[in-house]
Amino acid sequence: MTVSGRAPAVLATPHPPHRPAEIRGGKPWPMGAHFDGEGVNFAVFSAHAEKIEVCLFSEDGRRELARLALPERYGDTWFGYIPGLAPGALYGLRAHGPYAPEEGQRFNPHKLLIDPYARGLSGALKWSDHLMGYQVGSQRADLSYDTRDSAFAVPKSVVIDPHFDWGDDRPPERPLDETIIYEAHVKGLTQLFPDIDKGRRGTFLGLASDPVIDHLLDLGITTVELLPVQAFVDERFLVARGLRNYWGYQTVGFFAPEPRYLSRGALWEFQTMVQNLHRAGIEVILDVVLNHTAEGDHLGPTLSFRGLDNRSYYRLAGNGRAYINDTGTGNTLDLTHPMVLRMAMDSLRYWVEVCHVDGFRFDLATVLAREYSGFDANGGFLRAVQQDPVLSRVKLIAEPWDIGPSGYQLGRWPHPFLEWNDRFRDGVRRFWRGDSLMTADLAKRILGSAELFDHSRRSPCASVNFLTAHDGFTLQDVVSYTMKHNHANGEGNRDGHSENFSDNMGVEGPTDDPEIRTARAARKRAMIATLMLSQGTPMLLAGDEIGNSQGGNNNAYAQDNETGWVNWDADDRKFLEFVKRLTAIRRDMPLLRQRRFLHARIRQQDGKPDLCWRRADGGEPSDRDWHDPDWRTLCVVIRGAAEGPSKECGAGAVFAVFNAGEATEVVLPEAEEDWQLLLDSSRPDLEPMDHDAPTIEVASGSVVLLFSSAG
Repeated sequence: MTVSGRAPAVLATPHPPHRPAEIRGGKPWPMGAHFDGEGVNFAVFSAHAEKIEVCLFSEDGRRELARLALPERYGDTWFGYIPGLAPGALYGLRAHGPYAPEEGQRFNPHKLLIDPYARGLSGALKWSDHLMGYQVGSQRADLSYDTRDSAFAVPKSVVIDPHFDWGDDRPPERPLDETIIYEAHVKGLTQLFPDIDKGRRGTFLGLASDPVIDHLLDLGITTVELLPVQAFVDERFLVARGLRNYWGYQTVGFFAPEPRYLSRGALWEFQTMVQNLHRAGIEVILDVVLNHTAEGDHLGPTLSFRGLDNRSYYRLAGNGRAYINDTGTGNTLDLTHPMVLRMAMDSLRYWVEVCHVDGFRFDLATVLAREYSGFDANGGFLRAVQQDPVLSRVKLIAEPWDIGPSGYQLGRWPHPFLEWNDRFRDGVRRFWRGDSLMTADLAKRILGSAELFDHSRRSPCASVNFLTAHDGFTLQDVVSYTMKHNHANGEGNRDGHSENFSDNMGVEGPTDDPEIRTARAARKRAMIATLMLSQGTPMLLAGDEIGNSQGGNNNAYAQDNETGWVNWDADDRKFLEFVKRLTAIRRDMPLLRQRRFLHARIRQQDGKPDLCWRRADGGEPSDRDWHDPDWRTLCVVIRGAAEGPSKECGAGAVFAVFNAGEATEVVLPEAEEDWQLLLDSSRPDLEPMDHDAPTIEVASGSVVLLFSSAG
C-alpha cells in the first residue's frame, strides 16, 4: 500500500510569500490539477469567463501565496503549467467576467472557487456572508455585488498523486442474480461498531476493518452501497440549529472523497477500503448526486460552479436569474451541456479507474435523463453511459424519480440500469399490515414486478427490491411506529413522508409488552422473508438485521448522532441469524433469483408450467379471488423459467406460502418426491426437514418455503 495521498511541502521549490510563482503554457487536458513529476498542469472549463486565476495557499490554507492567471485558452478550456508545484499543494480558483444575474452571469473574482475537478479538499466550509456573490441584506438582493474576499471560508482544493499499489486487486464482478445489496453510511455503520479502533470509527478505514467485513460476509452480503462519499457541505440552516448534513446529498466536489471520512486526509484510505472489500469478494457501489450541487438557489453561496460559469453548469429559468429546481434543493445541473456532461462522465470513470469502485446508484436519476423536451430514455447522459467502455460494465442503479415534471419514471430505464422499486416496498408493507386488495399486488412484487420491468430484454434483476432505505423508517420502526417522529430535525415534524404503511402493533414506540414484541418480531421475519424469496435484486438497510431503530425518525438526514448511527447494542441476535439463513437459502436456490421473468408458460423439458398460483385449498385462483379484499393467503409454485436453458436453475420446484391472514391449513401441490420444508418464519429456529404429509399448517402472519427435487 502506498501513501501517495499524504501532503509533502506545498512547493517542491518553495517560493517566498507573495512572490509570484512561474506559470507557463501547458495542456488543455486532463481537466483539473495534475502532477507530472516536475510540476502541475491546470485545466479549467469556462465558456463565459474573461480570465481564470489559480491561487496558491500556504500549507495551513490561511495565506494566499500567489495569484496566477491561466495563460492559455483552447476553446472554452483555460490552462497553464506551474513547474515545481507538488502533490499536497493547496489552491483555489478565481474567475473574472460579467456579473449580470438577470442574464444568468454571476462572476465575482472576490470569491475563491473550488476546482470542479479537485481530487482532494482541505478544510471545512465556514459559513459567512462573505461566501455570497451579492450583498446580503441589500434591497437589490442577488442583483447587488459583494467585494469581500471569501478565501478564509472556502475549503482549498488539493493537488494529489492518486497512485496506489493495487496489487492483484480485481473487481468481484458479482452476477446480478447473485447480488445482495447492503445500503450503508460510512460513519453510521462504523461509529459504534464494536472492535474497531477508535481512531478509525466513522471513516473509510473503519469500514475496511476486519470486524466490519466479517459481519458483511457472515450476513451474506455481496455488494455494499454507500451513501454519498463525494465531498459535500453542511447547509447553513442546519449549522445554525447545531446539526449537520449527515446523509451527504449536497455535493461540492465530484472527484474528492469527503474529508470527514478520512482519518489521515489521504485518498489511499478510500482505496484501501475498496481493496479490502474486494479481497473479501464484496463490491462497492457509490451513491452519487449528479442532479444538483451544494450552491442552492439564486440566494445561495458562490463556491465553485456558479462562479466559474453559471450559465453553463445550471439549468436556468426565464431570463437566467432563477434556477430550474427539479431536485428540491434550489438548482439543477445541466447535463445537456457537453462540458457538464463530460465532468459527470469523467467523475464516474475516475472512481472506477482510479478508485476501483464497482458501480453507482444515481440519486434523483430522472433529472439525469430529462432533456429540455422531458424525460428521455435515450437522452444524452444515458446514451453516454451505455456506450462508455468503462461505465457500461459496472453496476448502474437509478432512483427513478424526482420532483420535476413527469418525475416518476419507475420501470422506464434502459438496459443496463437497475431501478429502486418503491412499489415493492409499499406493496409488501401493506400486504403484511393487512390492507385490503394487496394480495394481487404482492404476486406482482414476488415475480420481480414484471408489469414494470419486463420489456426491452430486461431481467427481473432490474428491480432493486427493498423494504427500507436510508430515506424512511428502519425495519424495526416499520413495526414499531404508526407516525413519524422527526422533531429533532427542527422542522416541526413537517419533513419526511407522512404515509409509511407502518404498524405499531398497538403501542407507539418501544414496549415491554411480550405479546406486542412477539408480534413485531414475527412481522419482521415475514417481511424479510418476502424480500429474500422474491425475484429481483434484494437490498438491505444497514442495521435492519439487528433491529436498529431511529426512534421513529423517518428523515434522519441531519442526525449525525446516535439517532442516525447504527446501534450495535440493539443486536437482535435471533433476527440476525434468521436473516443469515435467508441469504444462504437465496444463494443456494437459483429458482429464487432467476434471470428471466416467469409467465406460467409450459417448459419443453417436462411439460410443466414455470409458475402456478394456488389458493390454500390447492385450487387455482379465479378472477374473483384476485379481487377478493379478504384473500390473505397467497401460494405459488416456481420452477425454472420456460424461456431459459433447461438446466439454468437446476431441477425441482419451490412452493412458497405468504399468509397475512389467520392460521390455515395449506394443501401442497403433487410432486414426484416429497417436499422438504426449508423455512417457516413462525419457527425461525426450525432446521430443514422432510414433509411427507399432503398438507401443512401455516401460522398467521408467516412465510413458508418448501422444495421438491422433482417438482
